Amino acid sequence: MSDHDHVDQSRAAGPVTADDLADGVRLVVALLRQPAALAADWSRPAGTLDWSCWETAEHLADDLFSYAAQLGPQAPPAATHVPFVWRQDAPGKPSNVIFAEREGGPAGMVQVLEACGALHVAMVRTASPQARAFHVFGTTDPEGSAAMGLVELFAHADDLALGLGLDWKAPAAICARVLRRLFPEVPTAVDPWATLLWATGRGELPGRERLTRWRWDSVPR
Repeated sequence: MSDHDHVDQSRAAGPVTADDLADGVRLVVALLRQPAALAADWSRPAGTLDWSCWETAEHLADDLFSYAAQLGPQAPPAATHVPFVWRQDAPGKPSNVIFAEREGGPAGMVQVLEACGALHVAMVRTASPQARAFHVFGTTDPEGSAAMGLVELFAHADDLALGLGLDWKAPAAICARVLRRLFPEVPTAVDPWATLLWATGRGELPGRERLTRWRWDSVPR
């Protein structure tokens, strides 16, 4: 039985780490670098989102960059984001700092995503445990930032896999650590990947209504 299907609780124990985040970036980049992914139509909707696959991948890259940036200042703002200029191309589209050149195609988009992921991993590794980063779901610490990045990576990888016609399943042990850090109230006796999809409004769980609104709790434990 693989890590995708079963979680050894001793493996799932412990904090979310920079290594977990690096693994998440690597797995999602590998998913999107498959020949079938690069040859697909990235203008198609990403799963159930109103965004295209291109816009979703761009949003994911922007999330990772933004989470890295929030950890950068020595005195992070307590009440708002670091004041980069964000741009929205049209109503209902993502508001981003990061945009990828269209001329670079899907391969270029994946490279932008990988670079932003590397920045986030580096900041989680090097930030003081006392560092704090603003987020509307709770000003967080480096561990919480890593967990937030992994939620974005894994949930949007699911959106992209649906849109691009790919198979995708996130590693259960990392999902379990992320759930414990950001979603402490969710069921623990169910497959962690299925639970993470449910917790982000993307799936069903037995005996639970599908979520139409959701949020994590990123404050330090």
